[in-house]
Amino acid sequence: MNKNYKNLLSPLTIKHMTMKNRVMMCPMGTNYGGQNGEMSFLHIDYYEQRAKGGTGLLMVENASVYSPQGSNGTTQLRIDHDSYIPRLYKLCESVHKHGTCIGIQINHAGASAMSSRTNMQPVSASNIPSKAGGEIPRPLTKDEILLIVKKYGEAAKRAQAAGFDCVEIHGGHSYLISQFLSPTTNNRTDEFGGSIENRTRFAKMIIEEVRKNVGPFFPIFLRISADELVEGGNSLDDALEYLEYLHDEVDVFDVSCGLNSSIQYQIDANYFPDGWRSYMSKAVKEKFNKPCVSMGNIRDPKVAEEILSNNHADIIGMGRGLIADPEWVNKVKDSKEDEIRKCISCNIGCAANRIMLNRPIRCTVNPSVNEYENYKNKHINKPCNVVVIGGGTAGLEAACTASEVGCTTFLLEKNDVLGGLATEISKIPDKKRLYDFPQYLINRASKLDNLFIFKATEAKVDFIKNLKPNIIVNATGSTPLLPPIKGLSDHVDKKNSKVNSITKMIENIPNYPEDLAGKKVVIIGGGAVGLDVMEFFAKRNAEVTIVEKMSIIGNGLDPVTKSDTGHTMKKYNVNQLTNTSLLEVKSDSFFVELENGEKTDLEFDFGFVCLGMRANNSLINELNENFGDDAEILNIGDSFRARRIIEGVAEGRNILSTLANLNYLDSIN
Repeated sequence: MNKNYKNLLSPLTIKHMTMKNRVMMCPMGTNYGGQNGEMSFLHIDYYEQRAKGGTGLLMVENASVYSPQGSNGTTQLRIDHDSYIPRLYKLCESVHKHGTCIGIQINHAGASAMSSRTNMQPVSASNIPSKAGGEIPRPLTKDEILLIVKKYGEAAKRAQAAGFDCVEIHGGHSYLISQFLSPTTNNRTDEFGGSIENRTRFAKMIIEEVRKNVGPFFPIFLRISADELVEGGNSLDDALEYLEYLHDEVDVFDVSCGLNSSIQYQIDANYFPDGWRSYMSKAVKEKFNKPCVSMGNIRDPKVAEEILSNNHADIIGMGRGLIADPEWVNKVKDSKEDEIRKCISCNIGCAANRIMLNRPIRCTVNPSVNEYENYKNKHINKPCNVVVIGGGTAGLEAACTASEVGCTTFLLEKNDVLGGLATEISKIPDKKRLYDFPQYLINRASKLDNLFIFKATEAKVDFIKNLKPNIIVNATGSTPLLPPIKGLSDHVDKKNSKVNSITKMIENIPNYPEDLAGKKVVIIGGGAVGLDVMEFFAKRNAEVTIVEKMSIIGNGLDPVTKSDTGHTMKKYNVNQLTNTSLLEVKSDSFFVELENGEKTDLEFDFGFVCLGMRANNSLINELNENFGDDAEILNIGDSFRARRIIEGVAEGRNILSTLANLNYLDSIN
């Protein structure tokens, strides 16, 4: 046992439930359920993997208490009928054998439901959408409210019958209970609206009904948005007041924050520091003297221990962190903190996949969310030499994976640092968390005796031939896209030029003043890279203009980043020019055509061209000519097509399929 984490690794008893440590996996949707709302075996494997990893309590993602009306997704779990109990029992059985406790969150989506999925108009406290542009719900009648209250109690009783150790009532995040609690979505004039006492009445009735159904010794958790962080919404002080009406039958407060319109706080944006919202749980704990859960980008076990030792909370909630590394707790317990695969809070494989695209969750840094590292149980059946060209995240993942199954692996990197574009982007202050991933990969690589790394080494044909490769992986990344626009090549990244690409901007970060008030910054390109530049300069008080050829800025961004950058642009009055084309680059201005057809110069003190990235695959033809008959050649990551880290890492791990196809490994399926 790691003595540095005596609080984090200590047990906690709540009524008849004893957690073996203070880590709780937060409820986070997966889209792993069956279309009928039943727990799938894939789903069970997913949770069992986190139980094997040592987690103290798994709080299963929200299950619908009343479908289809209260449904929150196409494959959301259901707990509104006895037919769901057997599979949920199997889940509890699978988790309990690892000494892990398990609970389930019960929920009604209210106005967050979608008629396209439920075939009915959403319902809510009032006729106010739960988010901007959302569907207009119809207000619930009193009889319907009483029926839903009853449904919560029945759902909790089923959870108890299925073998769960506790139940959590979701009272936050713009779901139905939250829609009653928040003045932003409740304009009722009856006993369920108006005063704080009236707005809490629905939640109070649900809690009491749940207690009546589960008895006095079964722990009840209540998740709340302690601070809604929206204009006109409940503040932390308001939450402390409304909890006066709710705390009697609640055993644990799960203290979250944010609503749909402030999702960057609810699902933390990547620049928020570890444990940034623990002050909220501290306030609730001090007032009500009951155990509290705190979460918020907690990736560093030292921060988790500090939160507990300072009595800010009793339980550490981790959602995305345990998607990224199911073994987080075991690694802390075994003093292997440096081996933790930390979530980088990119919100792409989890939030974007599920919320925007209705896909099952994936993870940028963990390409095997379900299988995790089971591949390490396999070993090649004959010698195999693998040469990986490029030490970015895709190349490092390919090299480590090949080495871990026994291949003699050589990694060639032309620069003197590893990590590729991820390492470079992490130099932007708000993106520093991104470096956790290349740092993890570099540390992982350093522990592999059969992986040989050559930095500051060009991939020359003769050098590669001496390594006698059976497989060559080309992972040479990407470079900024610079289209043939008049004046662009003459000015971009030139000495003393005011026009830079993202790579030059990052190189110059130490030289930019903290206060750039009065300075004009114009950014061509409103994608992820352009928005990174925007955030950097807007927060330094520069006058920022962002130019985008498409009709929207931030196309394809995950919902958390999109919401956050939208708030940033509004806060700092960023001038947004959409449907605007760059015609010419000059020394101190961009000549553009605006949406209305007008052509004008946009003058700047600092100009940036952020039109995306293009594949850097200049070696691939040479590799095919010299090795195509003797070695398998793979082209992965950005050198195949410029995309995101998640695709490159998945392709790096897919070297296992190549090894299996070439009969170096038994089938990996």
